[in-house]
Amino acid sequence: MTDLSLPKSFESLEPLVANWALPTQNGRQQRRIASSRGELRAFYDAMLPRLEDILAYVDKFPLGELPPDADRLFCLALSLAEVAPHIELYRGDPKVPYSFDEARFVADHGAVAA
Repeated sequence: MTDLSLPKSFESLEPLVANWALPTQNGRQQRRIASSRGELRAFYDAMLPRLEDILAYVDKFPLGELPPDADRLFCLALSLAEVAPHIELYRGDPKVPYSFDEARFVADHGAVAA
């Protein structure tokens, strides 16, 4: 991804794009696992207040036909879906506590772009 821009009304989220606007489930999961509690919290806190606006914006386009800037925004929302349970349920732990090692579970669709 060479162009990292988002739609104009979401420019405050631009600093998140390089690390979090990842097109695949595997990429989003690996980013979450590799992040610190502080990184997860900062991402969550930046994204959650904008989620309703993000979903309303991307809903203007048919799925699979998002323009590149809206697609990056959608990928940020998917990363939030990956991170949110770890903030809300696991006290910010980037891994799933008291569970099997996540590396043992590989999504069949994990390498497919969103």
